[in-house]
Amino acid sequence: MKILYQGSPGAYSHLAAKELYPDAEILPCKTFDECFGRAEEDKNLRIIIPESNRITGNIGIEYLIFKHRLNIYAEHFHKIEHSLLAPPGTQLKDIKSVFSHAQALSQCSEFIKKNKINENVRADTAGSAALVAQNKNKNDAAIASKLSAEIYKLDIVKSNIENEKGNVTRFLIMGKNILQPEFGKDKYITSFLFKLKSKPAALYQSLGGFAINGVNLTKLQSYPEKNSFSSYFFLCDLDGHIDDPKIKKSLEDLGLHCEDFHVLGVFLADKFRYD
Repeated sequence: MKILYQGSPGAYSHLAAKELYPDAEILPCKTFDECFGRAEEDKNLRIIIPESNRITGNIGIEYLIFKHRLNIYAEHFHKIEHSLLAPPGTQLKDIKSVFSHAQALSQCSEFIKKNKINENVRADTAGSAALVAQNKNKNDAAIASKLSAEIYKLDIVKSNIENEKGNVTRFLIMGKNILQPEFGKDKYITSFLFKLKSKPAALYQSLGGFAINGVNLTKLQSYPEKNSFSSYFFLCDLDGHIDDPKIKKSLEDLGLHCEDFHVLGVFLADKFRYD
């Protein structure tokens, strides 16, 4: 199996992929667009994509989900532990500038402010570690994973510098082929997107079937259609399997109000949800 992720070796997506698929060939891509594009062209590839973070919210890949409509095979909640990395021998008092992804900088803002370090936004965490390793300037550091320290031979000046210790990112594993587990006694998530017909109170009316049938929506997010601020898609997750009669009836009711409806995937709910 080949798994694609966005970023440089040592990125948190890389870590999550290693945890889920230790025997897979794990390959980096420069951008999320490249991940989705390659997976759409090759059904033998899978991608692992960060979808949202417990602290800073959505990562911002919804437009690619809408565009490519890959199937979701699984979700994975990965604990994020940020470390301050610098060239060997560097001490905290030496560091004047820190490089990292905008989300990582935000998640470590208290530490950065306390130590009066200048922030520099880069495309990804591991790439920032690679930059610091290349420059060998003891005034510069990166916020990245411990795996990045190992790969780029940097010192861990300080571990666990995130603002909140319960920092977790939800990843989605996606691909071209349509696969889903058979309906059984496990806990499932059904993920789908829809676009409503243009009429007053359309969203209110469309969601009534879920309430009537006792179906729990865990995610409902709007996203504007391309080149429009008056037409929106909605990305939705619900508790349960699409073959459950009450969910099937709810989605049939929703369909009456839709111009477009697409099931993105049915997959086992990660146990993290219920721990």
